[in-house]
Amino acid sequence: MASMETIKTRDPGPCLVLEDLSIDFGGLRAVNSVNLKIEPGERRVLMGPNGAGKTTLFNLVSGVYQASRGRILFLGKDITKLPIHRRAELGIARTYQITNLFPKLTVAENILMACQALERTKFVMFRYLSSYRRLRDRCSDLLKEFALWDKRDELVKNLSHGYQRQIEVAMALAEKPRLLLLDEPAAGLSSAETHTLTLLLKKLDPSITILLIEHDMDVAFEFAERITVLYQGKLLTEGTKEEIKNNPTVQEIYLGGE
Repeated sequence: MASMETIKTRDPGPCLVLEDLSIDFGGLRAVNSVNLKIEPGERRVLMGPNGAGKTTLFNLVSGVYQASRGRILFLGKDITKLPIHRRAELGIARTYQITNLFPKLTVAENILMACQALERTKFVMFRYLSSYRRLRDRCSDLLKEFALWDKRDELVKNLSHGYQRQIEVAMALAEKPRLLLLDEPAAGLSSAETHTLTLLLKKLDPSITILLIEHDMDVAFEFAERITVLYQGKLLTEGTKEEIKNNPTVQEIYLGGE
């Protein structure tokens, strides 16, 4: 029998493993035999041109789509057949290319609802959500962490796109995920807004594993520890920032190299 010391120090293994993952839409194979391993706490960027299969891969991992072939392992558990809500309960959260907020609610109400999303209290219909102190405290912490405290009572629809992106990331973190999937969080932001968001992302809890889709090369290279490049649904290459920057194929296809 293993000693308690051995059990405590045992390597927990990868956070996310994709094995021969594929999905077909009719005659189109949008993701083609992708193998990927991401370690706990890693900051990984997923790059590729439009149509490379990046968002489709996110949809497979989060459960929006079911794989045609292959397996998805999350913290050692096979989640390939699990529905979206079960994957969320296990600790997978994500954002989308298009902001997915409640525009007619305030910033605080949006985040408070996200804090309740995985709680049993969501089934209680006779008590105000704001009456749960633990949820209120969690909401307040997120508002302060994302510099949204002064905006807490404003309607989301009246805020800039940059603030809405920050709110969406805060809502994803409200569920205390182990794995956070960010789909182009800087899309449509100004340079100043992109810089602010990048700083916020870099300050996130280092125990959270983050997989980020990003077209902005400055954001990608500043944030990433490793980069994976998809092309036509296949894994083209992966490596450190320096390796990807110096890869001639990547330079030609993605970075405008000659």
